Amino acid sequence: MIVVGSVNVDLVVAVERLPGPGETVTGGRFTRHHGGKGGNQAVAAARLGAATAFVGAVGDDAFGIEARAALEAEGIDLGGLVTLEGEATGVALITVDASGENTIAVAGGANAALTPEHVGRALRDLNPARGDVVLVGHEIPTETTREALRLGRTAGATTILNPAPAAGLDPALLALADLLTPNRGELAGLTGDDAPAPGPVAASLVTRQPSRAVLVTLGAEGALLVDDVGATAFRGPSVTVVDAVGAGDTLNGALAAGLAGGLALPEAARRAVTAATLAVTRAGAREGMPTVAELQAAGG
Repeated sequence: MIVVGSVNVDLVVAVERLPGPGETVTGGRFTRHHGGKGGNQAVAAARLGAATAFVGAVGDDAFGIEARAALEAEGIDLGGLVTLEGEATGVALITVDASGENTIAVAGGANAALTPEHVGRALRDLNPARGDVVLVGHEIPTETTREALRLGRTAGATTILNPAPAAGLDPALLALADLLTPNRGELAGLTGDDAPAPGPVAASLVTRQPSRAVLVTLGAEGALLVDDVGATAFRGPSVTVVDAVGAGDTLNGALAAGLAGGLALPEAARRAVTAATLAVTRAGAREGMPTVAELQAAGG
C-alpha cells in the first residue's frame, strides 16, 4: 500500500485548558514529536504489518533529516520521499488540554511543494493484483492529491481520500475516491450540510456515486460506515483519553492496512476504530499507534 501526503514535525504544548482568542495560558509542558497526516498514516499502517510506502516531501533542514529517520525506523519504504532544496520541513504547532482536546496550526513548508510529477514517479509501479491501496490526504497541493488519486484509479488500486483539511478541496476529486474518510466537520464542508446526524449526509455522497463508501469519524463516538448497503456504526473499547492528536490518522492508516491485507470493508473499519481508540491513550500523534499484538489484545 502507498500513502501520499504530508510529513511534519509537531511542536506540542500541553496546558490545563485551551486558550481563547487573544488569551495566553501559562504553565504548559513542551514536547516535540514527528507528525504530518501522511507520515502518521504510513506509520499506523506499518505498525499493523502492512508493507507500506510513503510519498511526500521534506526540506533540506535538520527537521527534514529527523523526519526521514523517524519514518525509516518504522520500516517504511521511502523511495518516494523527496528532499527539496531551499524548502523548510512542515511544522505543526499543537496545543493540547487536560481532556485531550487540541488545536493545531500548520506551516506546510515542503508539503506545499510536492508536485504531481513527484507523485507520478513514485506511483508508476502500482500493481492492483497485489491488492494495492492508495491512501491520499489533502495537506498537500490539490493538484497533487488529484494526480495521486487519478493514478491509483487508473491502475485499478483501491483509492482512499482523507479530505483533511476539507477547505479548498476540489469536489471533482471525490469521483476519484473509492472511499472517503472525513470527520464530522469535514463531511459538512464537503456537502454544505452540517446536520447533527451524519448518516443521511454521508448517504448523500454515496448516492452520487454508488460505488463509493464513506467512513465518518466521530471522535469518542467511534465511526459510521455508509455505503450502498446501508449504515453501520463502530465503537472502540472504553479507554482513558490522554491525547487525541493522531487518532484520525491512526484510523486511516489502519483502515488502509486492513484493506491491503484483504479484509472486507466493514471488518477493516471495525479494526481501524479499535486502533484509533488505542491511539488516544498515550501522548503524541505516533506514540500511541498500536502494534499488531496490541490491537489483537484489544479485540482488533
